[in-house]
Amino acid sequence: MADMDMLAAMGITGFGKASAKKQLDPARFDKSKRTASRAKEAAISGPPNSSAPTVEDAEPEYNPSDFEDDDEGGDELDDLPISHEIVLKDHTKVVSALTLDPSGARILSGSHDYDCKLWDFGGMDSRCKPFLTWEPAGSYYIHDVKYSMDGQKFLVVSGTTQARLYDRDGEEQATFVKGDPYIRDMKHTSGHVGELSSCAWNPKESNLFITASADSTIRIWDVENKRKQKSVIVVKSKERGARTKITGCAYSPDGKLISGTCLDGALHMWQTNSNFVRPNQTVEGAHAKGTETGSVVFGVDGRTVLTRGGDNTVKLWDLRAFKKPLAVREDLQTLYPNTNAIFSPDGKYVITGAASSVKGGKGKIVFLKKDSLDVVKSIETDATPVKVFWHSKINQIVAGLSNGQISVFYSPLTSSNGAKLLMNKGPPRKVTVEDMSDALAAPTIVTPGATEISDGMVKSMKRKRDRDRMDPRKARRPELPVTGPGRGGRVGASATQHVVQNLVRDTTRDEDPREALLRYAQKAEEDPQWTAAWGTNPKVFAEVEQEEDEEEKWSRK
Repeated sequence: MADMDMLAAMGITGFGKASAKKQLDPARFDKSKRTASRAKEAAISGPPNSSAPTVEDAEPEYNPSDFEDDDEGGDELDDLPISHEIVLKDHTKVVSALTLDPSGARILSGSHDYDCKLWDFGGMDSRCKPFLTWEPAGSYYIHDVKYSMDGQKFLVVSGTTQARLYDRDGEEQATFVKGDPYIRDMKHTSGHVGELSSCAWNPKESNLFITASADSTIRIWDVENKRKQKSVIVVKSKERGARTKITGCAYSPDGKLISGTCLDGALHMWQTNSNFVRPNQTVEGAHAKGTETGSVVFGVDGRTVLTRGGDNTVKLWDLRAFKKPLAVREDLQTLYPNTNAIFSPDGKYVITGAASSVKGGKGKIVFLKKDSLDVVKSIETDATPVKVFWHSKINQIVAGLSNGQISVFYSPLTSSNGAKLLMNKGPPRKVTVEDMSDALAAPTIVTPGATEISDGMVKSMKRKRDRDRMDPRKARRPELPVTGPGRGGRVGASATQHVVQNLVRDTTRDEDPREALLRYAQKAEEDPQWTAAWGTNPKVFAEVEQEEDEEEKWSRK
């Protein structure tokens, strides 16, 4: 270390030719800056954030403490990451489900076009296309998607009665069982019998999650047991029939409370260590009866609850005084029942989407003060925002719109990674004449598994081929025969059935023995190895003369 200091003092910082470092374009974020015509920000407290932030060559990392004191001297809304925007367009219908993984590297979206899509910020280029698209449940809408706390798996809830579990790369891990629709008591069924509406992971136990359904139940599941739920919460409505649709569910941050919103307007709370016979806290008529409450979410303090109703309202509740809401906002137009509302990561604001009162008009994302639910800012969007998500780690806001696009809002100064990774990449390289000539040239013949080839490219391709062979889907490996009881719609075969099937294949008992022996007659004459002794034996019995009939004798005479 002392030698390095001495060399630095002498003006020697290194030896040899220094490698050229790539300098990022300082104006690379200007392409995604929101223009004045699209922004139209209505700031209630303070002027709008119209000044464009400048970016130096070395961009600073996001540090919330750097902006704590800015509220005293200037606009307190300058720290909202909404100055720039990129659009991810691949869905064809309304984006009804949206979430990000805990690291903020991937977006998972679901839509009314029956598709789920996975987007990776680090792997996307300027075209902004997903790397995986699939249909989880055929022609059923996607209602909710949630990442687990470790980000290694996620849940997909659609209009069916079965929740599906996937790993991080979109490979299906489990499909949880559906219940018996002919059983009246919902506690005695192994799964849901009505369409699912929402799901939530336990924040403390990574193997537990809950699902809400139209069969008036919230069920607690273990990821290791897909054949039956762990516990059942049966919600009894005061309406006639004693059943109601559960439209939303959530865990408290400490995992000790489960919340559920119902179609009859009620809001219920259960303690996880109770027997779930009746809710511990209930508010009847929390929202208008017959409207679907789009979301229920807990604050970071564990006492504050936020609900977004289908009656065009957002309400803030306190568990210590649960009978009446702390604040109500009533002028938020709702067109889709999945419209949600969330808290900002610092707990200062509430964010939700509002539709236009005119058909075909533009929607807006509304920022409300947490304590009073007063509007502090609203930004205009191309269509009605249905799902919004503010990621605390990368400090970016993602919104799913009714026209199928996903808008990602960020700030070059206060946000990190995420959409900024796309701006650091250049446009796709155009195909040149040299590329075409290389493609038309004679391919290089490589012997598979040759040990004398040490080219790095060949080795990497070989490793890729080996991985593809291990992948059943890429290798197109046929499905192995099912042993034991059937599963997945395929009928299994027991050991006894296997033996019987082999016995049936033996057709020797249906063969004519005379024809089988005559096949060897000609061979026996040509090569009498076994029948030669029979041909040389003396005659033991004399030939018997045939006696003539009496009638023939008399006719001769």
